[in-house]
Amino acid sequence: MAELDLLRFIAAVAVVAFHYLVAYASVWGDRPAELFPALAPIAGLGILGVELFFIISGFVILMTVWGRGLGGFARSRLVRLYPAYWLSLAAVAALYGLTGAKALDPKLSPGEYLLNASMFQRLFKVTDASGVYWSLWAELRFYLLISILVIVGVTYGRVLVFAGVWLVAAVGAELLGNDLVNEIVMPRYAPYFIAGMALYLIHKHGSAWLPWLYVAGGYGISIHSALERVHGRIELAGFKNMPVTDLSVIITITLIFGVMAVAALGLLRLKPSKTLTALGGITYPLYLFHGVVAVLLIPALTGELPPWAVATVTVLTAVGLSYLVYSFAERPIQRLLKPRRSPQTTSAPAVQVEKASVP
Repeated sequence: MAELDLLRFIAAVAVVAFHYLVAYASVWGDRPAELFPALAPIAGLGILGVELFFIISGFVILMTVWGRGLGGFARSRLVRLYPAYWLSLAAVAALYGLTGAKALDPKLSPGEYLLNASMFQRLFKVTDASGVYWSLWAELRFYLLISILVIVGVTYGRVLVFAGVWLVAAVGAELLGNDLVNEIVMPRYAPYFIAGMALYLIHKHGSAWLPWLYVAGGYGISIHSALERVHGRIELAGFKNMPVTDLSVIITITLIFGVMAVAALGLLRLKPSKTLTALGGITYPLYLFHGVVAVLLIPALTGELPPWAVATVTVLTAVGLSYLVYSFAERPIQRLLKPRRSPQTTSAPAVQVEKASVP
């Protein structure tokens, strides 16, 4: 599904735009929204790019686990998640250990960096080495939850039960407000994963009222979750520095669900190409490395170039670096780690799934 590669790339660019043009005040030494007043209201919505990632993940991970055992699923996730993550963690550690960079410095000890290498640092209340790592903790918890489904066996009916129970639990957890329950059930992010899973059922088996009910329920809860997340950002920075309205948030979430529904129904089909494959491939490195690039380049270029030129050069550099990481580091490492399969068990669609599963 080449369209998922494109959607993932759009989601990553949205996150980059949010960070570069709205969020990274310490990197710019000024409020980015004041430097880019015309773009800030749109770039601010890039905070919701992660929500698009989560819906795609629900769709693709269910596609990945269908017919696969727990060992194969765990191995595929390890190979997919960790190589680029470790490279980005090394880059962050080198940035703050070998240069005088201060912006976005997590101020971690060597032991805390080492714990970050596990990707379970939040479980031990240790700060993320990079701000974007928070979403990977949500992804890991989704993988752990869906492992239950993999153990009992993935079928249409069992997916419906699993998604329905999780959706009800998410609503209950939101009302209960217990920290431990919230950590497990993820009421703010579960609706996106659940909607993505329901959309995959629609894609695979055709429309039915119950999967669409899950999509509708996920959409309703997601509106609330997205507004809460944006409101939290506005409370921290002020509306002037995060000029995003409630209406624009609702429209954005509606567009995210709408485009995924269109893709699930087969109405949005793109012909696979090397370009789309490359865009999908660089998405994860771009998500992981764009902060490091910003800390290195933006302070160095500010004052030498106008803000728009600084942002343009930084974005292009981040994209270029991400392509190099994808082509010459991530893919070779994945090929080394991925077990060989016989020709009878390897298929082109499975390869596409592996590339499309995480931000």
